[in-house]
Amino acid sequence: MNATSNRQFRLAARPVGLPRASDWSLVEEPVREPGEGEFLVRIEYVSLDPAMRGWMNEGKSYVPPVAIGEVMRAYSAGEVIASNNPRFPAGSRVAGVFGVQQYVVSDGKGARLVDTSLAPLPTYLSVLGMTGMTAYFGLLEVGAAKQGDTVVVSGAAGAVGMVVGQVARIKGCRVVGIAGGADKCRYLVDELGFDAAIDYKREDVRAALRQHCPKGIDVYFDNVGGEILDIALGQLAMHARVVICGAISQYNTTEGVKGPANYLSLLVNRARMQGMVVFDYASRYGEAAQDMAGWLADGRLKSREDIVEGFDTFPDTLLRLFRGENTGKLLLKVG
Repeated sequence: MNATSNRQFRLAARPVGLPRASDWSLVEEPVREPGEGEFLVRIEYVSLDPAMRGWMNEGKSYVPPVAIGEVMRAYSAGEVIASNNPRFPAGSRVAGVFGVQQYVVSDGKGARLVDTSLAPLPTYLSVLGMTGMTAYFGLLEVGAAKQGDTVVVSGAAGAVGMVVGQVARIKGCRVVGIAGGADKCRYLVDELGFDAAIDYKREDVRAALRQHCPKGIDVYFDNVGGEILDIALGQLAMHARVVICGAISQYNTTEGVKGPANYLSLLVNRARMQGMVVFDYASRYGEAAQDMAGWLADGRLKSREDIVEGFDTFPDTLLRLFRGENTGKLLLKVG
């Protein structure tokens, strides 16, 4: 083992609104030798996800908040460089909730071996990671999407949204994406095969949804919340399913979350709106990964990672999510 010091970002204060540089402390500590049953990982990539903003808040959620002074929670992937655990030998590649740091000692809990001969390491933090699992189970289990459905996804050029749209197409649905900017919308249609894309920055979203979904929306997969969610609720088809995956437009609000005013559309259309958290499907990740790997291999599913280099850039790179600057899965390259 030649690693001597580990740099890590720890939560220094609970953010009010957008996280600031002062909400983090960059700490350096010695790298310890792995003990019995443990192994040491040199982290190569850190996944940056909108959910991280919620993890920074105090209060009840689906996971405990990151404590002040604790290494920031994050999915990461890297190489095992020393091991006392036969399941994770030195030289293997692993992914897990390892945090925003350069090295981690793990006992294997929450870690999984990944095969970089089948797909590059970053893919295991995107389409073959929690991002892909969220899209797959959110669309097919919670959304119950089926052939012939009209599926609308917000945040469609983001990590989860672009997978939702592609899986919907694979399953024979008509797919409309909502994204910000002409380049993102063009990418969704020309590269990923969406049937239509709506630029919420330049178009009247309500009118565009009426145009592209003349029979209404059967499945609305929501990543943004706020006004876009309200507009979509007004365009639901009978027995529609609304999947609440995220609400990035609301995460940094200082005035309280704005909920949907248009919820009576659920009553009128006998529709349902349901939240989803990917951890609920942990026992079934294998089946999703098998499907997704097959679709990647035959070219029906594309993975796109937006990789930013430089560990020290973490505080500002995270904000790219909330400024809408990423297309695809945002990753931090540690090395």
